[in-house]
Amino acid sequence: MPPALFLLLLSGALCSLGHSMTREEKHRLRNQVVEMFDHAYQNYMDHAYPADELMPLTCRGRVRGLEPSRGDVDDALGKFSLTLIDTLDTLVLLNKTTEFEVAVRRVLTDVRLDNDIVVSVFETNIRVLGGLLGGHSMAVMLKEGGQHMQWYQDELLHMAKDLGLRLLPAFNTSSGLPYPRVNLKYGVRGPETRTGTETDTCTACAGTIILEFAALSRFTGDPVFEAHARRALDFLWEKRQRNSNLVGTTINIHSGEWVRRDSGVGAGIDSYYEYLLKAYILLGDDMFLQRFNIHYASIMKYISQPPLLLDVHIHKPLLPARTWMDSLLAFFPGLQVLKGDIRPAIETHEMLYQVTKKHNFLPEAFTTDFRVHWAQHPLRPEFAESTYFLYKATGDPYYLEAGRTILDNLNRFARVPCGFAAMKDVRTGSHEDRMDSFFLAEMFKYLFLLFAEAENLPFDVEDYIFTTEAHLLPLSLSTAPHSSSIPSNRTSEEELDDSNFDWTCPNARLLFPDPAFPRNLREPIRSAVDKSCPRPAPYREPGMGRPPLRAQDFMANNPEHLELLRRMGVSLIHLKDGRVQLVQHATQAMSAVAAEDGVRFMQEMMELSSQQQKEQLPPRAIQIVSHPFFGRVVLTAGPAQFGTDLSKSSTGVRGFVTVAEPYNGCTEITNAEYVQGHIALLQRGQCMFAEKARHIQKAGAIGGIVIDDNEGSSSDTAPLFQMAGDGRSTDDITMPVLFLFHKEGNILLEALKEYREVEVLLSDKARDRGVNVQEAEEDCLTEATTPTSFEPVGQSQMSTVEPDESAAEEVTPSQEEVSPVDEDASPAEEVSPPVEEVSPAEAEADSAQPKDEMDSEKREVPKDNTDSSSQSVDELLADWREDLEAFQQMEKDEL
Repeated sequence: MPPALFLLLLSGALCSLGHSMTREEKHRLRNQVVEMFDHAYQNYMDHAYPADELMPLTCRGRVRGLEPSRGDVDDALGKFSLTLIDTLDTLVLLNKTTEFEVAVRRVLTDVRLDNDIVVSVFETNIRVLGGLLGGHSMAVMLKEGGQHMQWYQDELLHMAKDLGLRLLPAFNTSSGLPYPRVNLKYGVRGPETRTGTETDTCTACAGTIILEFAALSRFTGDPVFEAHARRALDFLWEKRQRNSNLVGTTINIHSGEWVRRDSGVGAGIDSYYEYLLKAYILLGDDMFLQRFNIHYASIMKYISQPPLLLDVHIHKPLLPARTWMDSLLAFFPGLQVLKGDIRPAIETHEMLYQVTKKHNFLPEAFTTDFRVHWAQHPLRPEFAESTYFLYKATGDPYYLEAGRTILDNLNRFARVPCGFAAMKDVRTGSHEDRMDSFFLAEMFKYLFLLFAEAENLPFDVEDYIFTTEAHLLPLSLSTAPHSSSIPSNRTSEEELDDSNFDWTCPNARLLFPDPAFPRNLREPIRSAVDKSCPRPAPYREPGMGRPPLRAQDFMANNPEHLELLRRMGVSLIHLKDGRVQLVQHATQAMSAVAAEDGVRFMQEMMELSSQQQKEQLPPRAIQIVSHPFFGRVVLTAGPAQFGTDLSKSSTGVRGFVTVAEPYNGCTEITNAEYVQGHIALLQRGQCMFAEKARHIQKAGAIGGIVIDDNEGSSSDTAPLFQMAGDGRSTDDITMPVLFLFHKEGNILLEALKEYREVEVLLSDKARDRGVNVQEAEEDCLTEATTPTSFEPVGQSQMSTVEPDESAAEEVTPSQEEVSPVDEDASPAEEVSPPVEEVSPAEAEADSAQPKDEMDSEKREVPKDNTDSSSQSVDELLADWREDLEAFQQMEKDEL
């Protein structure tokens, strides 16, 4: 669902608030973390070692080649005792120095790095190379302490350099971007080593190298590693989209072309941004800070829609690329803390916390109305990471309670006799036989640090930086000897502007002197996600003022109602994609009573939305059946909650289309003689959907198609929704009415302009396209030739003929769905109805003012409804197909 409308509530003491946690309780929880770590680690050592990972349900080790392949996930396994290496510095942090010493000796004795096996360069770098470097850092620290590891002679560092040299062949490309996989024994030699044939890699895969490789260079004095990592980062920076300053998700390692042009802060990109900022912190090179700040400004401009973080197109950053979020973005609030941008970190973290409480864990992906999209949860640590950083920044005990929730859920739902098992489905609580190494490397570090006091730690963590795998690298590396001749494509002179630099991170205590401030940011988001917080009815003295505005009576194009909303502290916020957000702040209400009225209004609006969500209608189809299309072009359309139910019609409704006048359909139709017996085309805006339907029905239309007036909108970039009624009975509407986004509507309008007579079929799904097509084509062969773009098009390109479950979900209206408005709308137009799909009483108008009178002749396609009127239908379709390719690939890819 789109990030349309969050019914954000801000009022005093709506739910019970967290209280300060005693030192004794923190001590108990800290000990619980240690006990849970012991349970996981000891079961790995008892039942899995020297295998890479533990299979906790069957109590055995996962050895690659002996277990059924899991695809790319298995590329992290290299027969090098992955979990043990990944856990080395965790042992030291948890004060298990003796166990650490034993573990290091085992690694030195048992682990081989020259196996004939193909591994992921990214995973091997962050887990194994990072683990060896983190272990080396801890060993040196302990040795310098004089009590432990006195025998240590940099053996882990020697292993790390050996591994680094084995990864280097992957960087032998013209661009400097590494191949995604390398053979540990033979490097990259082509098909015979099962490497060197790939053309694509993810942005994070190529951009998450610098910390480990730079640390290796500075520990060893060999600059080759840092040089290769910098070259890869330089290439990614050069290939950023220059207008949006965003990067795509997948890139061709040879040409530098973006393969997937969707951009976010989650899977495929996440740690690229993380490593730019952390490279500045670790290495002291301000070029990395410069680049990060430029990227960050674009993230906050286009991707961040607090509390959501939604993927966009790099070349069209105002268009959302998906309607769901993946769990890997949960690291981002922690990164924002390092950046010093605490407010959005609090807001996004709170949204993630509420989703966690709703499903016990963060689903691998979830929709913008917080429902499960992908139900797995492989015990990812990113949410715990952000929880720790926010507690460090704010000192707010609320985050201790969030940590307690993580602990409790792990013990209640993931703990099994042989360790902790990943969740196969958070909805059912079913398990998967896996316990990834990152669970021990990261989860227990952050949870221990969350509940630990300074005296509980064996060293000062402020002297180290965490890698993306939570391995500890000392900040002293910034002063370590390194080559000054390392090449780097530095940012151009004109961009080296002080405005692009934030040289210091703000002190959170100075930012938030009021301890209640973080709570005030969280409460609205909690209410939006949960919707279950009880609110007492406001007390109103008899005869004091008029009754409050009720949600079921609300008309968004009624100026009096808008003024009442203002008095209740309810405001409309226009989002970057043209939609609006409804927010209620009690402090902005005219009085305490008005604030309570606002709370009740918002609650009623949510309840109306919930009622509508019970009726989930799948997409409908508009099939162009006339010459020269013959049913091969099918447009995905949104249904209406009123009129003929096409799912109950075996034939659908077939007829020729014509443009209604006025085009908005908000007054009596003036070209009724043309509309009669036809399917009328209407433009969205200025009145309610049901009102448009009544006007064209009165003119004799047999159906209606409402076309979005929000330029650039498309069903491939935004989920469909069902058009709502007007709050009163719609039984009088007896014909079907469907909705097309702007891009699909243009295809229909251009066809009408080019061929004059265009016949369509409105139905629940596309009908057989082969019936009589050959005969019809032969009859018309002398008259016209089918345009190239109308060669038979696959269903996946042009329509959702057999909607699957996810497609049906996306059509479901939610309290978030709102009316898009033009970006260049006038102030009057911006007062648009916030919730066409939220309430039966919502208005469908985008403006209280009519658009300019159309001077076109009867049945002529309006000229102001498209920015591409000069384009032919085949050009429009070709452009649409190009945009679709990226999204189809995106939906196929897994995290």
